[in-house]
Amino acid sequence: MEKIDARGLDCPKPVIKTKKVLEEHGEAEVLVDNEVAAENVKKLGIKMGAKVTKVKESEENYKLVITDFKKAEKKRGQTGKEKVIFIKSNLLGEGEEELGEILIRGFINTLKDIDPLPNKIIFMNSGVKLPCENEEVINSLKELEKNDVEVLTCGTCLDYYNLEEKLKVGNISNMYEIVDSLNKGEVLAI
Repeated sequence: MEKIDARGLDCPKPVIKTKKVLEEHGEAEVLVDNEVAAENVKKLGIKMGAKVTKVKESEENYKLVITDFKKAEKKRGQTGKEKVIFIKSNLLGEGEEELGEILIRGFINTLKDIDPLPNKIIFMNSGVKLPCENEEVINSLKELEKNDVEVLTCGTCLDYYNLEEKLKVGNISNMYEIVDSLNKGEVLAI
């Protein structure tokens, strides 16, 4: 089993190193030095269809054992393109702040009525305030989640704005997952 020492590495490096080893060797033992990195690596393993066992070795060290990974084969005719909405601000457009707030609320509220729905909505930078603080937006996002729209929020951004405990809808994500989603998807950036 390949061993990866990802302690001391910033996000998304532990995830990237793990993905490369899994694709090459099919299993890995990963050491990280914080809970966020451990959860990000665990999420990657699960998303890739592997079995993941997480062990807290000490106050600061986690070991993840990832096994049973099988590289997925792409089916003929499958484009793999998901519709991704990338929201990087808590305002829509430039100009008056009050108008920007009204427009972003209207935009997100309208998403639940379009066809086809997006596959993912990703919040980054000040956009992370929306799934944490704006009740009207939160209710729309909850409705979208019920219709299988994945809502992802940048963990680094939540940490920066001290909003980690206030996230009310969706999942905390990481830079690797966000970049991978943007790279593979048809993206509308707001």
